[in-house]
Amino acid sequence: MDDPRLYGGVEALSLDPRAIFDVFGEWFQLDDYEGCSFINVILEMPDRADPIHRAGTAYLAGIRNFLEGLARAAGIADAEAFARKWHILMKGSIIAAAEGDRAAAVRAQEMGRAVLAEQA
Repeated sequence: MDDPRLYGGVEALSLDPRAIFDVFGEWFQLDDYEGCSFINVILEMPDRADPIHRAGTAYLAGIRNFLEGLARAAGIADAEAFARKWHILMKGSIIAAAEGDRAAAVRAQEMGRAVLAEQA
C-alpha cells in the first residue's frame, strides 16, 4: 500500500477519520447533489459480470483498501474489519443523503464514534 501521506499531500494519519463526514455534510447540502457515480453505476448495472459494474465495484474496493491502509498504519488490530465498517458508514450516508436525509453525514459521524470505540 502506498504511504497514505502521499494522497493530496495530507498527513492522513493525523486526521480524525470522522472528518470525512464533515466533508460529506457539505457535499450533501449542495442543490445539485446526485450521490456517488460509482454507487449509482453498480445499482443501475446489477449484473456482477457486466464490465461497468465490475469497474464501479473495483473503484469502491480501492477506497476501502485505502481506508484499510490508513487503519493499519494507525495500529488498528483488525484493519480490514474496521475499513469495511467505515466504508459502510460512508456509502450508507451517501445513499441516505440521496434519499433526502441532509443530516446523513452527522448521523454517520455519530455512529462512527461507536466503531472507533471498538478499537480502544
